[in-house]
Amino acid sequence: MKRNEHKEDFMPASFTPSSSVAESIQNLGLNIRQARIRRSISMQSLSEMANTSRSTIQKVEQGDTGVSMGIYASVLHALGLLGNIREAAALANDPEGQQLALESLPKRVSSKRGSRTMRKTSRY
Repeated sequence: MKRNEHKEDFMPASFTPSSSVAESIQNLGLNIRQARIRRSISMQSLSEMANTSRSTIQKVEQGDTGVSMGIYASVLHALGLLGNIREAAALANDPEGQQLALESLPKRVSSKRGSRTMRKTSRY
């Protein structure tokens, strides 16, 4: 079988994000644009710093949901803002996850019947 015979098997399915996701990405793009302008960095310079093309920077700043998360992360890194997303899904920033983790803890801890946790191995 040739490598490209089943190319459609490897192509990603088309994806349309929800309106809230699209709005969040658009807001991120706007924030990136404003951060770039505040730093007096041209689109061309930012594209070189983020190792991407100027047209991709333009898509990022427009909040294009078709741009990969890796590109958004590279642009944020180039602007010195990557640290803000490192903890996005961390437990410390996830109250619902914290609650679920607490609820999954055992209600009480007990040892197995018949087992002893401490045994004397020597007799005096």
